[in-house]
Amino acid sequence: MKGVFEIPLTRGVRLTAVWDDRFKTGCLSATLLAPHTKKTASLNAILPYVLRRGTARCPDSESLAAAMDELYGARIEPAIRKRGEVAALGFCADFPDAAFLPGRPDILSGTAYLLGELLLNPATRGGRLRGDYVRSERQNLIDDINAEINDKRAYASTKLVEAMFRGESYGVSKLGTLADAAAISPYALTKYYKELIATAPLELFYCGAEEPERVARVLREALASLPRTGAFAMPTTQVRTGFGDVKEKILRETMDVTQGRLVMGFRLDRAASQEEPRYAALAVFNALFGGSATSRLFLNVRERMALCYYAGSTVDRNKGAMFVSAGIDPDKFDEVHDEILSQLASLANGFIEPWELEAAKRGVIGSLLASLDEPTGLEGLYLDRAILGSRPGPEEFAALCELVTAEDVAAVASEAKLTHTYFLTAEADGDA
Repeated sequence: MKGVFEIPLTRGVRLTAVWDDRFKTGCLSATLLAPHTKKTASLNAILPYVLRRGTARCPDSESLAAAMDELYGARIEPAIRKRGEVAALGFCADFPDAAFLPGRPDILSGTAYLLGELLLNPATRGGRLRGDYVRSERQNLIDDINAEINDKRAYASTKLVEAMFRGESYGVSKLGTLADAAAISPYALTKYYKELIATAPLELFYCGAEEPERVARVLREALASLPRTGAFAMPTTQVRTGFGDVKEKILRETMDVTQGRLVMGFRLDRAASQEEPRYAALAVFNALFGGSATSRLFLNVRERMALCYYAGSTVDRNKGAMFVSAGIDPDKFDEVHDEILSQLASLANGFIEPWELEAAKRGVIGSLLASLDEPTGLEGLYLDRAILGSRPGPEEFAALCELVTAEDVAAVASEAKLTHTYFLTAEADGDA
């Protein structure tokens, strides 16, 4: 690995180039950053898929596929991600590294130019995005929203987030609502696309063996027609703190299920600080509490006590929130709910064994370093850094994790405030 380079290309456009000759494939992404709101969620969710249907030069899937075949099977796919209250939408491409092909063809330039066409020169009719493409992808989006209920684990998490962050943009699904999706028209989507392409910050990422200066030059040419008329302010996420004592709100929903789905939502207060040392403590805490195979929730609540089918925790650093989810028998709500809080209280009181602290550190650092071994892992890592504005690289952050103490973990645990619990249970449950 030769290094990481940040190169401003033009107003509101930045390239992060990871110069690395370990991989046989290159990775290239273009991501527009916009506020995630109820008004824009469905528009953000559908736009890359409509753009991916065709360009002015390759107006349909067949001609696009042929163009990618000429690039030795390069792939360019839509990417829609939600980071806190920031929508990250665009395209991710992977393509063979020229060094491993006969004659060293210039696959980078061809892929970059095709990606630029998808982003800047889409297939249109009458000056608008093609109506047949918009209608087709609109129905796909509606189908995806309707299908969310079929994944009960994901459905329960979505309902918890909606309730916990009601009135905040974070509570809006990445896909938006059925009503908003159904209301998307070719005119509305075209208008939004033109506004977005002119005003949204654009984060570019490259990982491969090409020199960063050449990558920057190729991308400048591929994106030469990019309109840049906005102020390009980086969208941000509102993180609330100072909760103090809060009263937990418990929501129950009955459905024809055999396994109950319990989701608990915590605000992290000062533990959600964007400062790297605090986030290192938060990452180690989460691995120790419920985010790894050596965590309290896995080893104690699931394995030793056999109270649930699965149990784990995740942290959204962007929003300063933690979510605990568990699959349980419908009649074990109180027992599992209370045991999860008991495990959290134990950590807050400093009852932490040296071996489990060390195991949590190894888990966090191992996962972090594993992301350095895949171009797509690196792409996600540096996109998160761009959105959060954090500067220390993965190796520096791993070193900060090594310094986390039991007292640091206890401080994080003591600041977690349970605000909402959602329980999806069987229709025959007496609590229904």
